[in-house]
Order: sequence, then structure tokens, then C-alpha cells
Amino acid sequence: MSTAEAPEAGNEFVDFWNEILVPKFIKYRHILVDGLTHHSAEVFPSLEVGEGDTVVDVGCGFGDTAIQLAQSVGPSGSVLGIDCCTAFLEIGRADAQAAGVTNVTFVEGDAQTFAFEPVHDFCFARFGTQFFENPVQGLRNMRTSLKPGGVMTMIVWRTIDDNPWLGLPKEIVLQFLPPPGEDARTCGPGPFSMANQEMVTKQLEIAGYTGIEFERIDVPLVVGRSAEDAIGFQIALGPAGEVYREAGEEAERRQDEIAAALTAELSRYETPEGIVMGSSSWKITARNPG
Repeated sequence: MSTAEAPEAGNEFVDFWNEILVPKFIKYRHILVDGLTHHSAEVFPSLEVGEGDTVVDVGCGFGDTAIQLAQSVGPSGSVLGIDCCTAFLEIGRADAQAAGVTNVTFVEGDAQTFAFEPVHDFCFARFGTQFFENPVQGLRNMRTSLKPGGVMTMIVWRTIDDNPWLGLPKEIVLQFLPPPGEDARTCGPGPFSMANQEMVTKQLEIAGYTGIEFERIDVPLVVGRSAEDAIGFQIALGPAGEVYREAGEEAERRQDEIAAALTAELSRYETPEGIVMGSSSWKITARNPG
């Protein structure tokens, strides 16, 4: 199994994740992990992974999917979880230890350049490949982790119009604040950069994959335990959060107005489970021809 490798120095997107986004992701971990439970439950049963397999989880984040994969492959299999954010990996290691899962290893690295060994049966990525600075390079490097005939499955968001849990709050915030400028700091291309089926198919073909298949997944997401929780999440992360962050002092000045407008809209989606809204993604499967 590969050893740990630090991300390349000076990568502005990696720096943005670690400096700006990681603390917010940790604060709203209950939404980013627990809130995605409906989505994971829809996808995981159909993954082409079994007892004894060796697996790579790219952009593993808090490690919840890597741990679940490790449980799926059993003690005769193994999982390598890779992410560029040290704090996420520390949480993953602690959670794996608490769960008694010993067949998962977490390493720090950039999946676009990491020196994978071609020994894995399966490569998985949930909502991580959309942030590749160079998608073809990243997808090609993921393929190098696979044995001949190995399978890669990635989950990526469809368009913002297909994802009202992210699109609607952005529309509301833009009623009060200007859109981000071209010089805004970002975490990479963004959550909807792989929504176009034709474009992503071509990227995968250039990266050397065959047997490319798309499956649309539509499931509800819990986006907050309450309207207040959901609003906090929206103005911290995602498209609405980017607008709010880049507006700076103007956002702070109009915070009460924005919160009131978001409360009025998001309260319409309140259920006993919390604020539940629609989401849509692609489950994309492709193979390494060897």
C-alpha cells in the first residue's frame, strides 16, 4: 500500500480548503456526513466492490465512506483513503479506531499527482473529483491505481437547477448581495463542474477509461436539523456561502435580512427529520482496460 504523500506546496486550491473550508466543514459535519445518509444508502448497495477487494477512496474527507468500504471488503480486503486535508484525515483515523476497523489507511495527498500503486480492484470518489484543477489528469491518475479491469465509480452533482438544496439558497442570497468577482478565491472548478454528461464522458475517454456508464440518482437530503441550522450551513459553504463570503462587510451588514429571507423559504421544507430538500447526482462508472 502506498505511503503518505503531502500535497504539492503552493497549490492555491489545497490551501483554500485547509485555510477556509476545513473549519466550516468540521462545524457542519453533521450535515455533510449524516445529511448525505439518504444519498449514500441509495448508491452503496450497487457499488462493484466485494469481500477481499483492495479499494482507493479519493477525496475521502471525514473517512465515513472509506470506513464503510472497509467494512464491505472485510478483513481480507483493504482500503486506502486519500485527501488533501489533514484535519479530515485525523477524524477519519479516530472514527476507524473507534469502530474497530483496522483495514483502512488514511494518507494525505493530492489525488491528481499521488503515486498510486496499480494494485486496486476498485476506486471510489464521492463529490471530490469535481474540484480537480485538471480533471483529465486527476481521472487518469485515479486509473493508475487500478488493476487491469478494475472499476472506478465517482458520484458528482448534476446541475445547480437539479439541486435546489444548493440553488435555492444562492438565489435568495443574490437578492441582497452581488455575485462573486472573477478574482474570488475558490476550492477549484466547483460542485457542478462535472454535471455535463457529454463533457465528462470525453474527459474519461481521454483519461483512458472504457465501459463508461451514467446513472441519475435523485434523493432527498437533510440539510439542517432546523431552519437555523440549515441557514448557518448555507452561508458558510456552497454557492450561497461563496456569495456571502466574498461580499464581506456588506454581507455582515445585511445578515439579518438574508437570514429572514432564508428562514421564510427553508421553513417550507421542514420535516420531523429536519430541513429536507431535493438533490440530484450522477453515479458514473468506468473501467481500466489495462
